[in-house]
Amino acid sequence: MEFTFKHTNINTLDLDRSIAFYKEALGLVEITRFDTPTFAIAFLGDGKTGHQLEITYLKDHPEPYDLSDNEIHIAFGVADLAAAKAKHAEMGVICYENPMMGIYFIADPDGYWSEIVPA
Repeated sequence: MEFTFKHTNINTLDLDRSIAFYKEALGLVEITRFDTPTFAIAFLGDGKTGHQLEITYLKDHPEPYDLSDNEIHIAFGVADLAAAKAKHAEMGVICYENPMMGIYFIADPDGYWSEIVPA
């Protein structure tokens, strides 16, 4: 039996704001969207791998999500780490840096972290 990665899910309080963040910060683009009376889901991709980010908007969820200690994160590789870090610093979204490991993290509008690592 063989399994393959398909997508990772996060929830948001504002679907359009999250899509705009992931497009600007990481270059992800919307692949498809499902909209129902109670929820909406958008799938974003990087155009290079098959892995997608599923963002779910529960229309009756009025308060921020409890992200606990925020140890769960998504990792993104980038060839030019210095340019990426400069862009994220300009956006004001860097939330943690680990110079010893040569990585840093950014936080989206809902508080989810993404790890940025050298490709």
